[in-house]
Amino acid sequence: MTYKFALDIRPAWHLRHPVEGEIPLQEVLDVLAAIESTGHIAGACREVGVSYRHAWGLLRRFESAFDVELLQTRRRLGTTLTPFAQKLLWANRRIQARLSPTLESLASELQEELQKLLPGSTQHLRLHASHGFAVAALMQQLEARSLAVELRYRSSTEAMAALAGHECELAGFHVPQGEFETPMLKAYARWLDPQHHVLIHLAYRNSGLFIANGNPKGIQGLADLARPDLRFVNRQAGSGTRMLLELMLKRTGIALSNIPGFDTTAEFTHAAVAAHIASDMADVGMGVETAGRRFGLDFIPQVRERYFFAAERSAIGTPAMQSFIATLRSDVYRDFVQGLAGYDATDTGTIQTVDEAFFPSA
Repeated sequence: MTYKFALDIRPAWHLRHPVEGEIPLQEVLDVLAAIESTGHIAGACREVGVSYRHAWGLLRRFESAFDVELLQTRRRLGTTLTPFAQKLLWANRRIQARLSPTLESLASELQEELQKLLPGSTQHLRLHASHGFAVAALMQQLEARSLAVELRYRSSTEAMAALAGHECELAGFHVPQGEFETPMLKAYARWLDPQHHVLIHLAYRNSGLFIANGNPKGIQGLADLARPDLRFVNRQAGSGTRMLLELMLKRTGIALSNIPGFDTTAEFTHAAVAAHIASDMADVGMGVETAGRRFGLDFIPQVRERYFFAAERSAIGTPAMQSFIATLRSDVYRDFVQGLAGYDATDTGTIQTVDEAFFPSA
């Protein structure tokens, strides 16, 4: 049921200077992030766990190498980051938002492959799902309960295709409530079999438009996406969020070709879309409310969605699956999901047939 080891892959910056040589940029970034949160260097040193002298040495070395200031110190106002330092932090956050899900998925895949080579290894549950805060938190809870699950972050359509191809036991996908529910279901129909699959409810969540704090561009809704002065950042092709957006735009009569950036700028997670906008590389994008709030963005709600895990009926009674469901239903996990901005854990852990979930009056 458990892994004998944990494999972790993390993105890291390697910055080389022709005179200074290699500069430990990750340490610089850690110190800057701590200064941003504490407002002074002494507090940042305590938070990061380095000496005052070491922190100053890192910062001064970087400033000397690139002839740029990182800090602004004002009497009685504490220490703040310069615009350059702020941009540096936002660049790092974009990298983490973009790469972390891929690296987590790869680490889980490699961990499972290596585990199979060890004596006494057994097959673990395989979960394919798009990256999200509720899914990430679920993995932490499963680990805390010593339940091994191989996770691969994939789009909703890829996950459902993997379930149909017996590449996984659990596939995450989301469906909007209301008028777009039926057309979204049609996108999954080729893989979702009412006779063989059941649905495990993860959460309700709000999806909508991310915009900069204070809405400086005066964005009111979907109709604004076609404005030539706006920069749009999309999700990748095949993602459930992108499919939903295309359905919504079709209803409003907006041609996709009229939206600047629709086919040229795409990210693989809600967090990466939010980071793109927060770092002023785009003006608007679509995603789950939690991601926007985490990056200090304003949010214009558009739809309420249900997120499910689809599974084979025959697998529900297995010990591993029962432990998985028990984790979903635990008070600790449900309380966490309920605390996420725009999430609702009312039915978390509920098991339904496809007909019960989507055709209750049939």
